[in-house]
Amino acid sequence: MHIFIIEDEQLIRCELKILLENALYRVTAPDSFDSIVPQVLAARPDLVLLDVNLPGLSGFDVCTQLRQQTETPIIFLTSRTGPMDELSGLLKGGDDYITKPYQAPVLLARIAAVLKRSGNMPKETTLFTSNGVTLDIAKCCLSCRGQNVDLTKNEMKILHRLFQNPGIFVSRMDLIEYLWENRIYIDDNTLSVHVAKLREKLKSMGMRDFIETRRGVGYRI
Repeated sequence: MHIFIIEDEQLIRCELKILLENALYRVTAPDSFDSIVPQVLAARPDLVLLDVNLPGLSGFDVCTQLRQQTETPIIFLTSRTGPMDELSGLLKGGDDYITKPYQAPVLLARIAAVLKRSGNMPKETTLFTSNGVTLDIAKCCLSCRGQNVDLTKNEMKILHRLFQNPGIFVSRMDLIEYLWENRIYIDDNTLSVHVAKLREKLKSMGMRDFIETRRGVGYRI
């Protein structure tokens, strides 16, 4: 999913870009606002995050111009907190209005909600396959060569992260933080134990070297 950020404050723009890319969105965040409407139309994003106070123009006007040419969802993200500002943004075609400072989890949830309402949100993938091994998120199990093994919730989350990044080393800290964000507390030693158990389950299906370790870097499949 592609999100286009229209934000003139560099610090906030960079913060939003990092947040959204970590959430696996593709992000365009220009630092020039000349011809911003043609830029958006050319990029064809799935959603626009739009500030109100922009150099030389108003986000309300940008929204009006975009609405004349596209139904792309627009979320206002602004420091203007007045009720009339919010009403104006919604009347001009905005799909949501969020005030700064924002809470990152709330912002991500509201972006997902707008994408879902607009029909742009893809269905969540529950099956992942790599090198002949299939991870079934819905059933919390692994399958390979006609064999199946059940996974614990922690094991499934670890493999989910690795399957999302095939061929790329995922750091131990990234795995721990990913699990913590999903409200599953796990420490460094516990991670090693879970990976060891995963390797035993894979070994039982004939997959001895499915998870690769590189000291000081992390794990990959």
